This record gives sequence, structure tokens and C-alpha cells, in this order.
Amino acid sequence: MNTIIRKSMLSVAGLAFAGGVFAGPIAAHANPVDAKPVAVAVQSGAPKPQGDQSRITLNDEQTANVKAIIAATKKAGLPERAAVISIATSLQESKLENLGHLGDANDHDSLGLFQQRPSSGWGTPEQITNPEYSTTAFLKGLKQVDGWQDMPLTDAAQTVQVSAYPDAYAQWEQQATDLVAQHWNS
Repeated sequence: MNTIIRKSMLSVAGLAFAGGVFAGPIAAHANPVDAKPVAVAVQSGAPKPQGDQSRITLNDEQTANVKAIIAATKKAGLPERAAVISIATSLQESKLENLGHLGDANDHDSLGLFQQRPSSGWGTPEQITNPEYSTTAFLKGLKQVDGWQDMPLTDAAQTVQVSAYPDAYAQWEQQATDLVAQHWNS
């Protein structure tokens, strides 16, 4: 990673801890429960996913959340890459489930598709558990990351989320890419 990007990432991370600018959650779901690494075929010209890839089978609710993330990305005027990063992030944080309060299993006060925290300024619990709102909040953070379009997915997601498991997002890139390809024009 070049020095400018590293310094930018460290600056953003420092702001997040000091001022809560991004202040995303620490991943409560860092170890996938039912995800299994899979071999993937990468199309030429597409970014190559980093590391072993995981994949889960989605139910109707999870598929609806994929479509909500894509719709919010389009509404924000952002490209497919933003949807891929958003969906991969949500796969890591919640397995695309709109999580409410989980009692002792909660990571602090993390809620929703992206495990965003009301106490860190992401919004109210009602807002954070609204898929359009939570996606828009994530995308707002993503747009503040210089060069997010060209950086590895896990780096872009980590800069917004500030997770204790910064490399965990990478494992979902292929499934997120496939889901965006499947639903972007539907």
C-alpha cells in the first residue's frame, strides 16, 4: 500500500476514534457461522477478490435487503462498485439480516444491516434498522474515503466501519459481486 493511502487511512481511523466521524461498529459477527470458503472463477477485467471467499445461501429477506442496498446505491448516484462494497460489508456484519438488539450477543449497541451504532452517531435505532437509511449512511461514509473506487474492497469497508477485524470483508467480495451482477438491472 502506498504511503499516501496508508497515511489517509490512518488519519481517517484516528478521526473515527477521536471524534466519532465514522465510528462504525466492531464486528460482532467476525467469524461466519455457516459460511464456507469456496473456489471462485474471476472474469477477466474484474477486480480479483482477495483471499479465500465465503458464500452463504440467501433467504427471501436477505435477498430483499440486497435489493434495498442496490436501490439506495442507485438513488445516491453511485456505481455498482459501491453496491459491491456495501453488500460485502453487510454480509460480514449481519449476513444481510436487519438485526435488532441481540441482548448480550450485541456488539455494544450495534444494529441493522451494517451493525451501525446509535451511540456513534449513525442515527437512531429506528433509522439504523431501515435498510435504505443504513445503506445511505454507509455510502455517505464511503464517499468520504479518498480513492475508495480503486482500493481493495476490504480497505474501503474497513475505513468506514473501523472494525476489529479489518480483513474480514474481503471474503465476501465474490458473492457481493455476483449479487450486484444479478440484481443491478432487475
